[in-house]
Amino acid sequence: MRVAIAGAGAVGRSTAAELVDAGHEVLLIERNPANVLRAGLEQASWVVADACELASLEEARLQDYQVVIAATGDDKVNLVVSLLAKTEFAVRRVVARVNDPRNEWLFDAGWGVDRAVSTPRIMAAMVEEAVSVGDLVRLLTLQAGQANLVEVTLPSDTPLAGKPVRTLRLPSDAALVAILRGPRVIAPRPDDPLEAGDEMLFVATVEVEDQIQEALCITGSDPRT
Repeated sequence: MRVAIAGAGAVGRSTAAELVDAGHEVLLIERNPANVLRAGLEQASWVVADACELASLEEARLQDYQVVIAATGDDKVNLVVSLLAKTEFAVRRVVARVNDPRNEWLFDAGWGVDRAVSTPRIMAAMVEEAVSVGDLVRLLTLQAGQANLVEVTLPSDTPLAGKPVRTLRLPSDAALVAILRGPRVIAPRPDDPLEAGDEMLFVATVEVEDQIQEALCITGSDPRT
C-alpha cells in the first residue's frame, strides 16, 4: 500500500517507521528540513514542501497514494491537507490527527476526513476501560462518527457466565467482533461460552448502545466518551 504522511514530527516519523516495517511504501511531506535530517527513515521517500500548497501535492503526485495521513501538530494544517487530499486528489482514505480535543467536531467528511485520531481521547478511553466493569466505554469512532468501537467488561456476577454467544439478543446495528479473555483474543463463534471478566468489543451505532447493555443484562450505566 502507498501511504503519504504530511508532517515528519514525532508522530509522523513513528507512524512512518511502523508502516515501513510492515512493508508499505511511505512518502513523508515535511516543510522543515531539520526534521528530514533527523528522521533516519532511509526507506521512505521524502518531499521537502508545505503540504498545504496545492502545487507541492501535485508535484508529489498525491493521487497515486491510497492513504493520506495528516499528522502535523497543527489542527488547521491537518484539516487543509485532508480537504485537499480528498477533493483535489480523490484519495481513497484520509486519516487526520486531532491535537486539541475541542476541535474534534471539525474532523468529519465535510473536511475530507475518513478517520480522526485524537490521542487525548484514546488515552482517556484506555484509562476508563482499565477501571470500568459493566460500563460501556467508547474506544474509537468509525465511519466519520456513524459508529463506534465500544467495550464492555462482564462483571463477576454476570448471569451470562457459561451461556453461549448465540444467546445474546443484540440489536441489528451492533456486532460482537472480539472477546478479550486474559491473554487470549477470541473471534466469537455462536457456541463459545461467555465468562465473567470477559472484555467484549462491539462495533455499533450510538443509538443502540443502551440496547447492548440490556442484552448483557447491565443497566443503569451511561456510555462514557
